[in-house]
Amino acid sequence: MKPTKYILLFVMIMLGGALTGYAAKSDKSEDQTKKQTTCPVMGGKINKAQYADVQGKRIYVCCPGCIAKIKAAPDKYIKILESKGVVLDKAPKNDGSGSKKTSHSHGVQHH
Repeated sequence: MKPTKYILLFVMIMLGGALTGYAAKSDKSEDQTKKQTTCPVMGGKINKAQYADVQGKRIYVCCPGCIAKIKAAPDKYIKILESKGVVLDKAPKNDGSGSKKTSHSHGVQHH
């Protein structure tokens, strides 16, 4: 009976090591996800008030001029960002306007 106990103990140790290695790999993959910080069109710092919602993803840009370029070729810019490890935010289902909504008073103009 003793050899069976040793074999069982060996198997448990091996499984424990394998599970520990799996947990370490899982933690690493989470650490490697990156948030978007640069505009995929111009390469500048993003302005979170400017974005294009395409294919269920939100791509932030540096200026309003980049929105049209992303909407014209969304696959190109999604691939650029994802190849760099960037995880894009999900676009809300209710707004595909391409920029943050702001309230405007049409009666009086303020400068």
